[in-house]
Amino acid sequence: MAAASHVSFLPPILTFCGAAVVAVPLFRFMGLSAVLGYLAAGVIIGPSVLSLVGDPATIATVAEFGVVLLLFIVGLELKLSHLWEMKRDIFGLGLLQLTVTGLVLGGLSVLADVPPVGAVVIGISLALSATAIALQMLGERNDLQTPYGQRSFAILLFQDLSIVPVLAALPLLATGMAAANLAADAGHGSEGGIMAVVKAVGALVAVILIGRYGLNPFFRILARTGAREVMTASALLVVLGAALLMEEVGLSMAMGAFLAGLLLAESNFRHQLEADIEPFRGMLLGLFFMSVGMSIDLSLVREQWFVLAIAAPVIVVSKTVIIAVLSRQFGATWSDGFRSGVLLCPAGEFAFVLLPVATNQGLMPLAIAQLATALAAITMLVGPVVATMLEKALGRRHADADSGPDALPGHGEELSSRVLVIGFGRFGQIVNQVLLAQGIDVTVIDKDVERIRDAARFGLRVYYGDGTRLDVLRAAGAEKAEMICVCTDDPDTTLKIVEIIHENCQNARSFVRAYDRIQAINLMNHEVDYQLRECFESAIAFSRAALEELGTAPEAAAAVADEVRKRDIARMMLQRDGNTMGGAELMVGSKIAPEPLTAPVARARALNAETRDILGEGAL
Repeated sequence: MAAASHVSFLPPILTFCGAAVVAVPLFRFMGLSAVLGYLAAGVIIGPSVLSLVGDPATIATVAEFGVVLLLFIVGLELKLSHLWEMKRDIFGLGLLQLTVTGLVLGGLSVLADVPPVGAVVIGISLALSATAIALQMLGERNDLQTPYGQRSFAILLFQDLSIVPVLAALPLLATGMAAANLAADAGHGSEGGIMAVVKAVGALVAVILIGRYGLNPFFRILARTGAREVMTASALLVVLGAALLMEEVGLSMAMGAFLAGLLLAESNFRHQLEADIEPFRGMLLGLFFMSVGMSIDLSLVREQWFVLAIAAPVIVVSKTVIIAVLSRQFGATWSDGFRSGVLLCPAGEFAFVLLPVATNQGLMPLAIAQLATALAAITMLVGPVVATMLEKALGRRHADADSGPDALPGHGEELSSRVLVIGFGRFGQIVNQVLLAQGIDVTVIDKDVERIRDAARFGLRVYYGDGTRLDVLRAAGAEKAEMICVCTDDPDTTLKIVEIIHENCQNARSFVRAYDRIQAINLMNHEVDYQLRECFESAIAFSRAALEELGTAPEAAAAVADEVRKRDIARMMLQRDGNTMGGAELMVGSKIAPEPLTAPVARARALNAETRDILGEGAL
């Protein structure tokens, strides 16, 4: 019995992993979004087809954390100042989208013989959009910072903000249906609604205060321990704690996670937190999409196929056109408006929350709620297909992300610095001084807390993180950087970073600090774009100054220094090719020994007995 209890959780895990491994690459090979692969996999393994998963509802509860972690990472990529700049799109475009779309879809529901109050709930539920699907597709396209990506995100953010008042309004709608006790019940509903708002505001204030004044000192203390797993645990603690608090007061968990990320957006620990959360986000988000696929009841679809075949395209087209027209009124081009429209045309995750609540409140019959739920799930399946087709029809225009009169101000440049510098020690600090003096945009990574605090005085964009981790480098924008400067002092660490960036960041030029001659040759063999021994140029400058002080003319001293530099480079190229050691460098324990670049004019002289012993000379 004990053995069985230990392995009972393995079959569903293997089922999910196997379905994802088969479906997602297949859909990607066909040029479709990974979201579609997860949704299709969920349909296949769900109760309507193979029934490989026993309790889809439990899986869906766990999978919701994927959306929570997704919103946390989105919050990390924004700033409060950027959010304020987006207020017109959030509270203008977002409010209009939800209102107009809800009225249109609610009106269509009334025409389909749905009771008026139920039609209102259905209209609002279907007017909401799938945050997880939209943000996942924007991430796949790297379009979150484009004008249409920003407007789409503004609409999604307003929809998340609207969940609290919508949920608070459902009891009021229910009391409106009870005519006998209208006055008393309405007063009770109003009181409950007011208390819900007070609790929500109090929780928001608490999260803001803790995030503003408590999180950075908290992470600074943990970072000093050097325990990577503790940083990961603390990141999950912050995200899930904020999410749980928001859920307790009636807000969405996703909103709590987003707020926590937003408050940490300017933290020095941002990139490390993003890298720690990313693996959990990816797995749980995929699980969420599969849970949506499992929720599609194919038997209901077969029974109501005619209604669904008409209603699903109507919803997709209606939402797309409404969002495109409204986006156009807020300054978007028609192409960007339709891109936002098809991206947001699927019904949202909260439809699966609002519809059951409305049913429990007696606002609509169970059969209508089940049909609306199936319709919402089908739009989540159809929407990504339409969005992918439109993207191919319009063609990708990546330049919109960085320029153009329609570009929105924001945080996009944060992840696309021209130069990424890894290491902020004595070498890296000087590199940054020169780059900043020229006005070059730089992002710096270091895992020493004290160095990060020192960098704050420089006004640099420096983040806590381990440069030997690919996820940290990606979070810091290594794949978008023009140049990556590796300024770490440990040869093994430097070589590991070089191997990672050459494998995964081919577009970036690699400038690397070498510890000594041997490592410099090793780096040359790894085909770095530029390497420099950490003491070489300083020693050349030092000796040149010494020559001048000894009476050598500045021009002559410079010529001597240049000649030594040229000879050293020439010798190192020969040593790299193995032409000066005759194959001896391949022997175990061999190493490159220092040799003079200019022939000595006299034999070395030992000036004391100890030195003569070292040189193997006899007594004079």
